[in-house]
Amino acid sequence: MSESQERVALGNRIKEARSYRGFSQEEVAQYIGVSRSSISLIETGDRGVDSLELRSMAKLFECGVGDLVGTDETVVSDQPGIALVTRTAAKLTPEDRAEVVRFAQFLQSRKRKRGDGGP
Repeated sequence: MSESQERVALGNRIKEARSYRGFSQEEVAQYIGVSRSSISLIETGDRGVDSLELRSMAKLFECGVGDLVGTDETVVSDQPGIALVTRTAAKLTPEDRAEVVRFAQFLQSRKRKRGDGGP
């Protein structure tokens, strides 16, 4: 794969992660300290990303740098509603996200007790 193809692939993974987490380009730009147009150029592969920007994006998206650069495979669920829940939860406080996790665990345990299976 050529360098330009790798930049396009990286940009696509960054765009997918940003969209999946529910962030706008402007929000990401403000977080990492660049312009919105820089994020657009990164996502199209027309601008490279330095290691500090990549680490900041990984922190914001709550994933590893390897997920963004493609060394770790990220599985995005195709189940309806999962992306919506993730985007919504990304906007919550850490305490509220913890509450969402506890509620999901409660629902799983209730399902298992009824004999419906579950993970």
